[in-house]
Amino acid sequence: METQTQKEAILRHLQSGRAITPLEALELYGCFRLGARIWELRDEGYEIKSENVKQGKKTFSSYRLTIPVHAEQLALSF
Repeated sequence: METQTQKEAILRHLQSGRAITPLEALELYGCFRLGARIWELRDEGYEIKSENVKQGKKTFSSYRLTIPVHAEQLALSF
């Protein structure tokens, strides 16, 4: 059985349409360095939007995969 890397697991999570936060990455995939994995994915060409989320006195990032407009248009044309 082949295991997936943290980067692959996070990419699949994002591709499912869900956002991910550092706490979710740690709990779901054992990833302490979500920012580094996001940087690697961006470096590979994935468009990932980050949003600062504030809960009480804490602020953290939430990441979501964005789909370029031209890709959405191609999907609609079939």
